[in-house]
Amino acid sequence: MTEKYEGPERRVQPHLTDGQIEAIAEKAAGRAVELMTQGVYKSIGKSVVEKFFYIVGVLTLALYLWAKKNGWA
Repeated sequence: MTEKYEGPERRVQPHLTDGQIEAIAEKAAGRAVELMTQGVYKSIGKSVVEKFFYIVGVLTLALYLWAKKNGWA
């Protein structure tokens, strides 16, 4: 069985100044904005790529049908 500790309190809560709290909040807000911005750019890029492949597919089909109409395919 262990003895009960009778010394001074060793569990100390760190106290942050208002300036430190403000700095932490600003960093967190900046990171949140950065993550949201990356998500928006990712979705815009995905949309652009999807539209590009759609247009390429339509043009390919049109070219094939044109070639078939003219006896090339």
